[in-house]
Amino acid sequence: MASGAGARAREGQARGVVAEVTAPSSAAAARLGLGSPLPASFYSGDALDVARALLGKILRRGPVVLRITEVEAYRWPGDSANHCRFGPTERNAAMWGPPGRAYVYLCYGLHNMLNIVTGARGEGAAVLIRACEPLAGEALVAERRGGRRGPGSLAGPGKVGQALAVDPSWSHHPLHRRGGLTCHDAPPIAEDAVLAGPRVGIDFAEPDDRAAPWRLALAGTRWISQPAGLRPRLARAR
Repeated sequence: MASGAGARAREGQARGVVAEVTAPSSAAAARLGLGSPLPASFYSGDALDVARALLGKILRRGPVVLRITEVEAYRWPGDSANHCRFGPTERNAAMWGPPGRAYVYLCYGLHNMLNIVTGARGEGAAVLIRACEPLAGEALVAERRGGRRGPGSLAGPGKVGQALAVDPSWSHHPLHRRGGLTCHDAPPIAEDAVLAGPRVGIDFAEPDDRAAPWRLALAGTRWISQPAGLRPRLARAR
């Protein structure tokens, strides 16, 4: 696995992709009001609680800055859709902690899926980033997405991974430390602005886990992957 942003940038150049810029300009950072990355403790709770807290938060890699608009929680223990349901493997090693690290896996040999590890060390849990809205670096996002723009360009976890140019070599990367890929605070999202519904693509899971409303999204935005099945979370709680 490559270590450090410089090594990843060199790898990117070798693969013919755009090399990473370490951080956006100070003017852009000031305009967005980005402070220090969220601390590791932010991610130490149950995956569903962390998923809810991540809505509206900010991902940054170099000049690309994205607002998280849709997530899925993969909880521990007992979640039959969780990659850790059968125990530790080489692939899921990052999911076992510590929290606040990236877990990136390749899906169907095509899509790099970014997750953020949650819970205590030794609990295999994470939040999948399903969709985002670009706040900065739109031209680079469009280039990485083959010229695609608009909500459909970031509506899906593979599209987010492509926009951020991450791959499994980013697994174990700490999002709470400056440099590379980071996650930053943003104003909290009101509960009546949160949608919930079943997770996507988990037909292999047990019926209760397939039906669990552990996919969360922001209401009132077009930057979500699959609106079908989502409804206000407050209504589901009643």
